[in-house]
Amino acid sequence: MQEASRMKLKFYNADGSEAAEKEYAIPEFEGDKGLQALKQVLLALMANRRQGTVSTKTRSTVHGTGKKPFRQKGTGRARQGSMVGPQHTHGSVAHGPQPRKFTQHINRKMRRAALGRALFDRVSDGEVAVIEKWEVAEAKTRLFNAIVGKVAPEGKILVVDDSWADATLLAARNIERVSVNDASSLNVLDLARYDRIVLSEKGIEKLLNRLNGEN
Repeated sequence: MQEASRMKLKFYNADGSEAAEKEYAIPEFEGDKGLQALKQVLLALMANRRQGTVSTKTRSTVHGTGKKPFRQKGTGRARQGSMVGPQHTHGSVAHGPQPRKFTQHINRKMRRAALGRALFDRVSDGEVAVIEKWEVAEAKTRLFNAIVGKVAPEGKILVVDDSWADATLLAARNIERVSVNDASSLNVLDLARYDRIVLSEKGIEKLLNRLNGEN
């Protein structure tokens, strides 16, 4: 388990008003520790999103006749055995890409180290905050947008909770700059893509439990 230090985060009430600062036990990393794990996990996550469905036709799969296009000698042209070769229009592709899997496996220990390093960096830069809870009285976009506008007036924002009520999800889904996630599936790519990350109290508690191996 990575050693944790008490770090102060901005804390907001449920209505988005700023209350004070609170201390949380964020895993601490010195120097370059954890950076290599962070890099490998980021590359793996992006590689695992690749479909790998690109395909080109080889000589054996391209449609065409196998008949010799013209006689071997006497024409003054280079000899040809088929019209499906890559040198011909509508012919095959030489050494073209074929379907393949790009999946990379990353073990749990490395994932945890990378997630901890990503969280530590964002907290150190002052780009992580905590809200009492994400909740709206009814499924209205304007209600959720009003809260978000107080917490993070501009930029792309990631809002995180331990679980989401249907009404809150409906209220948040139409705000273009806001993305919703839950603490159990949060990864380093999520932490890297947004200008600001705002977690609920239960959300950051669950995330820290994950980093401590308690999930």
